[in-house]
Amino acid sequence: MQNFDVVIVGAGPAGGYAARLLTKLGFQVLLVEQHESFDKNIFSSAATPLETLTRFDLPLEVVASFWQKISVITTNISRCWESEQNLGAVFDFAKLRAFLAEETEKNGGKVWLGCRYLKSTQVEGKTEVLLKKLGGEIITVATKILVDATGYARKVIYEEKKEQPPFLKGTGIEYLIEINSEKYQEYADSLTFFMGYKWMPTGYSWIFPMGNNQLKVGAAIINEEHKIVKEIKPLKYYINLVLKEYLQLEKYQLIDVHGSIIQYSIGLKDIYYRDNIIAIGDAVSTVNFLGGEGIRHAMEGAEIAVKYLKQYLNNQLTDFSGYQQEMQQRFAFKWNFSEQISRRVYLEYSDEKIDKGVAYLTHLTTAEMMEVLFNYKFEQVPRGMSKYLWQKIRSWFQRLLVLNQLKS
Repeated sequence: MQNFDVVIVGAGPAGGYAARLLTKLGFQVLLVEQHESFDKNIFSSAATPLETLTRFDLPLEVVASFWQKISVITTNISRCWESEQNLGAVFDFAKLRAFLAEETEKNGGKVWLGCRYLKSTQVEGKTEVLLKKLGGEIITVATKILVDATGYARKVIYEEKKEQPPFLKGTGIEYLIEINSEKYQEYADSLTFFMGYKWMPTGYSWIFPMGNNQLKVGAAIINEEHKIVKEIKPLKYYINLVLKEYLQLEKYQLIDVHGSIIQYSIGLKDIYYRDNIIAIGDAVSTVNFLGGEGIRHAMEGAEIAVKYLKQYLNNQLTDFSGYQQEMQQRFAFKWNFSEQISRRVYLEYSDEKIDKGVAYLTHLTTAEMMEVLFNYKFEQVPRGMSKYLWQKIRSWFQRLLVLNQLKS
């Protein structure tokens, strides 16, 4: 039986980044991934601010494209924020995960693809982990720490489904398409989001550039009833609406269709650890539910976890309570506020109110808009509202002056 310091189940951004950091520290790590290739299961919210690359020491090879513009389209209006410089990147999700796995192996760790987690048991002071390889072979390994990085599935941390807290659930589907070069250039440097009853009543849709004349076109919903709109069409209807009516594509090559779900623990009530088992990434709701962004948050959460894993392995800790406290201090306030906003915007607002909200945001600078979208600094929004109201007052005052001049 092979022995490891840490076995990580799930080679997404959280699992892969944790494995990379732990192997750099000299620990014996096994990273387990159920898919036989990183080209499988490539759904992700892959847009990120530019600083993510330097923050987590990521190479350009994991980037599909860079973007300089953010566009928001509602049922009735369209607004845009842009910069002369790159604002962010869209990850090639497969290449990102492959890079983290390669780094793990380069640092002396092991990566097993096509290997599923079955169960774990405590035997004579060790944790034995049963894994099933593609083809049916069952392997048992021993570890000091077992890490659940299985995302929304939470396969390891919860022994029984009944232990799980209430979840706010979302579903997303994404098309990866290839189009002609001329059409691609119109969207090559922009993130485009769609809101409102026409485009997606209980969520939002998007277009992300992927390089090589490829676009990701997707839609995501909250799986709850809208307060006003009673008939919600299937997700693919809204994706096809973007393809046909907005992009006006008569021909395109459909390369892949993939989808996923988000299960967000309301109030961050997930189980973060149990004995020597610890959960990271989406298994503890590090995805922000308002925008569905999770990659950099998953890696940040993994970084926090590794600090406590190191201390535990060096016999400086007996549990991971400090990890849970730090994670909740880092994420709880903004995540809970984001969840409340998502319920209002996606499940309660009228089309008119969505239009008005985007109109307010128009008066934010590009830098301020980036702060709202990616740093969740919602205090910027009233500033946009103030600018909007001031512009209305000034316009009204100018019209009043014109009328007085005409009278005189």
